[in-house]
Amino acid sequence: MKLDAIDLRILDAVQRDGRITKLALAEKAGLSPTPCWMRLRKLERAGIITGYHARVAPRRIAPVASVMMEVTLANHRQADFERFERAVSAIPEIVACWSVGGGVDYILKIIAPDIDAYQRLVDGLLDRELGIDRYFTYIVTKTVKEETVLPVSSFTAAGEEQTSP
Repeated sequence: MKLDAIDLRILDAVQRDGRITKLALAEKAGLSPTPCWMRLRKLERAGIITGYHARVAPRRIAPVASVMMEVTLANHRQADFERFERAVSAIPEIVACWSVGGGVDYILKIIAPDIDAYQRLVDGLLDRELGIDRYFTYIVTKTVKEETVLPVSSFTAAGEEQTSP
């Protein structure tokens, strides 16, 4: 799907406020409400907008440990990756998992009630024999920046040339 500047404004607005009214969204996009709403629905049907969520502040609910974990698998066959990915996808405390290049295979973001709960989670992963060769744990001591809003306003619309200032 080819996106234009109006689509990018719509994406920017709904990322910032998923509960934005039709009228306010149309105003931000520079369209009348009906065509704006039709574009929004088109973005949803195309899978560009995958859902609407509330951001929750976990530490306002209870103390939590945020942990980043690097994982390297012992073997690198497709079946090894698929087995590991299926396992981590089923664990709710693993809130993000990225397959990466550059010396490790995966980086995981884990939210656990405390460090003991995190270690029990890791022990469970190791007991399942998922092919983990080694892992490194990084305890998050302070969140400096954690955005869920993508900088779509800096993306160029499909097919447009990026111009230098």
